[in-house]
Amino acid sequence: MSPAIGFALLSLATAGCLDVTFKGFSRKTRSRGMFVFGCGIVWSALQLGLFAVQGVEPSFDAAALGYGITGGILVAVANIFLIESLTHLDVSLGSTIYRLNTIGVVILSFVLLDESLGVLKIAGVLCGMLAVLALYDRKQPNRSIKPVQVFFWLAVSASLLRALFGVVAKAGIEAGADASTMLLIYALSWVLCGLIYAYFRERPVRVTWKKVAYGLLSGTLLCVVANALIRAMEHGDVSVVAPIANLSFVVALTISATLGLERLNVRKGIAIVGAGLSIFLLAQSL
Repeated sequence: MSPAIGFALLSLATAGCLDVTFKGFSRKTRSRGMFVFGCGIVWSALQLGLFAVQGVEPSFDAAALGYGITGGILVAVANIFLIESLTHLDVSLGSTIYRLNTIGVVILSFVLLDESLGVLKIAGVLCGMLAVLALYDRKQPNRSIKPVQVFFWLAVSASLLRALFGVVAKAGIEAGADASTMLLIYALSWVLCGLIYAYFRERPVRVTWKKVAYGLLSGTLLCVVANALIRAMEHGDVSVVAPIANLSFVVALTISATLGLERLNVRKGIAIVGAGLSIFLLAQSL
């Protein structure tokens, strides 16, 4: 197994667990901004710990700062949108839409990074679109159509921002930016964006032990997800490793169904098959 595939699979497994913690946090009315802030604090501390263990220092050159700040803002805002969308959407729907940012990654990598785009990738994109449409249930009980549509499109926006992040991260690596420094900047961006969001939308906020526990768990998972994905990008094309990592919604759905957070049905099964076929075709296209 190549290092790119190995790191992508690690990102896949951890991201599926992270989706479920996001959903668990979103089941009650809690400060999303402080949650993102807490995740960022934990991630930053772990990232600094990795520097200490490796005996190296961050390299804040122009490339690392430019690509790091841009990518950090994109991924932080994308995850705020995802957490907000999960307040009204099933974890399978929200995480599937989010993880199908593969579609945007493939298109943007073709346009901006000159990666190939052939028949298999086009077929994969179409399968992904059909999977999302299969999951979009307009007849969800006890919910008016308008709020569901709002949170559906919020999840779509999160997916698009996440796609942009993937391309920016890969562009940073190709430009010679230090990957570990970019990861630290990403983590610090979560701290800043979480504080800003909490200040302008959620005042006042309360810190509880449950919020701290969610932050510790999610921040740790987030650190593993991000490091594994960046290392995968260092060893392979983003249009290959992103489709593999984005299969994580299957892990999220399995855990969610096991914990009784939602029920499986034929529609979700069809969507999972379609999404899996999409990711398979995209991964086999190079």
